[in-house]
Amino acid sequence: MHELPYAQTILRVALEHAERAGATRIVALEIVVGELSTVVDDTIQYYWDIISEGTIAEGAELRFRRIPALLRCWDCGTQFRLDGEHLACPNCGSRKVAIIQGEEFNLESIEVE
Repeated sequence: MHELPYAQTILRVALEHAERAGATRIVALEIVVGELSTVVDDTIQYYWDIISEGTIAEGAELRFRRIPALLRCWDCGTQFRLDGEHLACPNCGSRKVAIIQGEEFNLESIEVE
């Protein structure tokens, strides 16, 4: 249920930008979701369909773009993708890593008429 506030924020931002642009309809939104994000696309879509009803965003297509997790080893500096099982650096084996990418959840673009 933590997706409801996210959907509400996306709607608020989309409506604000659409209004500033003089749009009559929001057609589509591109949403970036990192691999490590706990956001569930279908749940965002479910809430979106409910809360956008009666607004210029009703019926807008939500396009989710997933981006992979990218880590950096603190010991050797190697950057690598999370393989789903191992957090250790594939170069030196260290488990001291930082997340560079993969926790994102943001609205990247809004298509309006």
